[in-house]
Amino acid sequence: MYLARTPDLLRPLYKDLLWSMPTTERVVHLTFDDGPAPRTTPWVLDTLARHGAKATFFCIGRNVAMHPDLFARIRAEGHGVGNHTWDHRNGWRTSTFAYLRSVLLCQMVTGTSLFRPPYGKISREQVRALQGRFRIVMWDVLSADFDTRIDGDRCIRNVVQNVRPGSIVVFHDSIKAAPRLRKALPAVLENLTANDYRFVALPGGTTGLPASRQACIPPTRS
Repeated sequence: MYLARTPDLLRPLYKDLLWSMPTTERVVHLTFDDGPAPRTTPWVLDTLARHGAKATFFCIGRNVAMHPDLFARIRAEGHGVGNHTWDHRNGWRTSTFAYLRSVLLCQMVTGTSLFRPPYGKISREQVRALQGRFRIVMWDVLSADFDTRIDGDRCIRNVVQNVRPGSIVVFHDSIKAAPRLRKALPAVLENLTANDYRFVALPGGTTGLPASRQACIPPTRS
């Protein structure tokens, strides 16, 4: 079960996580999870470029290792990047030791200060272990493009009916999400642009150092 808009009552329970950016400006932070993927990410980058939009890509480490050219293109075009674990770990089903190891492996190829837990599932112990080294980024608007039971029109409504200034919106540049993403993303960009929104990457997702020189998390036993 999921909600297109994260309930405001949930945020105080996890106040150390980033749900949206505090601002009154008409700014939106588009994010893309699970890439880079050769059949989807280039199209996303082309679409963003046509609208002058910047976004943040929360990348799976093994995908970065398999497609370093795509990861380099994301950075070269001025987008932010985030750590999404090496192998898309579900924190609720993974020991803290194994989870941190997956984050460490991803950090070696991404070198970013942003982290998003796959599925949004992370334990309090894992949060404590990652704080201080990462800004843990959640979202307040979910496009639900991963859901094969809905269509692109529903994804469009999920976003445009729920977005607010400073919203963090989740899309996926994955093959699974592509049928809905390809319809929803251009329409969302056009709709929000017409309503005077700008699209900005999250702070902390770009650095001047190569990934190999970023601080890594030492794997510690839980």
